[in-house]
Amino acid sequence: MEDKKIVCKDCGKTFFFTVRDQEFYKEKGFTNEPVRCKDCRIARKEKRASRPAQY
Repeated sequence: MEDKKIVCKDCGKTFFFTVRDQEFYKEKGFTNEPVRCKDCRIARKEKRASRPAQY
């Protein structure tokens, strides 16, 4: 395995999916690589958390 360069689908910045991150994803059973950089993932989580629940 080696580090992978990925382009964030939200902001277009290039970020690295490190070997350590890949191992973590594998341990957790995740099958997809990340598509957003860390900053965009955090912003997306905050945006979802601030929305009222829809029932």
